Amino acid sequence: MEERLQKILSACGVTSRRGAEQFLVQGRVTVNGRSAQVGDKADLDLDDVRVDGKPLKKVREHTYLMLNKPRGYVTTLSDEQGRPDVSQLIRTCGRRVWPVGRLDLDTDGLLLFTDDGVLTQHLLHPSHEVEKEYHVWVTGNLTYGLRVLRGPLQLDGVPLRPARVEVLEQLGDSAVLSITIHEGKKRQVRRMCGAGQLKVKRLQRVREGGLLLGDLPLGQWRPLTETEIRHLLDA
Repeated sequence: MEERLQKILSACGVTSRRGAEQFLVQGRVTVNGRSAQVGDKADLDLDDVRVDGKPLKKVREHTYLMLNKPRGYVTTLSDEQGRPDVSQLIRTCGRRVWPVGRLDLDTDGLLLFTDDGVLTQHLLHPSHEVEKEYHVWVTGNLTYGLRVLRGPLQLDGVPLRPARVEVLEQLGDSAVLSITIHEGKKRQVRRMCGAGQLKVKRLQRVREGGLLLGDLPLGQWRPLTETEIRHLLDA
């Protein structure tokens, strides 16, 4: 069956769909000997699709990993500024995988990796609204901050779905909050806390959909279980 080349490259674990567009623009992809363009289609069962001259093969089994990302690592596979990147932490997995979504430099916690382009698109598409839970260490006026966090909020002029906010610990003007969101806007939780005049001391993602970070050590990764993979595919 014919499919767009961006989808084929992503499903075969070559790169994400966005990365596939760049491959096509750069002339790195050919179909039956001809340079392919963005939007072209092919059928891997009938066509000779090559990337950098090497035949493209279907991936029979995908890889799914969970990393407990430490602070100080950027969520990219390489960094022009020479900063530590998350690819350095999962090199031992033996497969070419990419991060699903992002955690900013100063955020730690659960970060998924896969070579499954279809799942990546599914989890990142706003329409699926996959829940993400964060633990947030904050200081400030908690009474005011909670009222703002639990009320109607907008970012970049766009209304957010109401967040679920719980107080896990509190001591004076310091607290640990659980904040569950559905969107994935850039630095969303930090910006929400800022709107409530709360200063974020630490931010950790502990859950994505039905997946829990659990006791995975900081900086370590593990493969997902079959049950966890099914949860992701059904998210």
